[in-house]
Amino acid sequence: MRFLLPLSLLVLLAAAYQGGVSARRLRAARAQGPGDNSPAPSETKTPFWVRINPKFMAVPPGSSVWLNCSSSCPLPEGSSLHTGLQRGQTLSGSSWVSFQLLNVRAWSSEVHCFVTCAGVTRGATARINAYERPHSVILEPPVLEGSEYTLRCHVTHVFPVGLLVVTLRRGGRVIYSESLERFTGLDLANVTLTYAFRARPRDLWQPVTCHARLNLDGLVVRSSSAPMTVFAWSPASKALASTSIAAFVGILLVVGAAYLRKYLLMRSRS
Repeated sequence: MRFLLPLSLLVLLAAAYQGGVSARRLRAARAQGPGDNSPAPSETKTPFWVRINPKFMAVPPGSSVWLNCSSSCPLPEGSSLHTGLQRGQTLSGSSWVSFQLLNVRAWSSEVHCFVTCAGVTRGATARINAYERPHSVILEPPVLEGSEYTLRCHVTHVFPVGLLVVTLRRGGRVIYSESLERFTGLDLANVTLTYAFRARPRDLWQPVTCHARLNLDGLVVRSSSAPMTVFAWSPASKALASTSIAAFVGILLVVGAAYLRKYLLMRSRS
């Protein structure tokens, strides 16, 4: 009888252990849910970058360009391009997409590229400037009209006119400058600047030049004309010059007469 009590205790402990194991397995099965035999995935967020190339372009108006959007995401879920420009063809690879943009005419446009990776969306931005350097800057010879001289400067085939500044210089000094920001057209244009001024005697033979400058958001494009010379004076300037010359000639005559008289006196004494 003394062996029956330990044997009974062993049977009870084994039954309790099997019941505990069965309960733990039942709770684990309930946690996984029906039909789910794989462990729950752990949530990971891998950092990745997005690049657009080139980031800046300056092209003639009406051009077509290509932009490449790439990322370091191993399995991108999607990519997109946001822009107001007209789109053309699209080429793609495992981690990049190239977009064609047609007929770029706005002087400055932003293009945004977005890539989604593991539920996270990131983007990059590029800028496209459309401009046309002036084909020519021509300064006409100064024309005398009444008592003033008129200068005419022609800037041809330039875009965008709204970002153009035309400046007139005489002898290296600015005599007039005008910004044409009121013009908002999207086509090549010809611009003529007219300026009238009174010439003074000191302006004689001073070179006059015309300068065109495009300010394109940090990019500055400059063009200049050949120099012209103010070769005559206005009537008022002529009158002043005539008076000055007459006075100078009078002084010479007085000085000459004095020397002649002195010379004659010396000869008479000798």
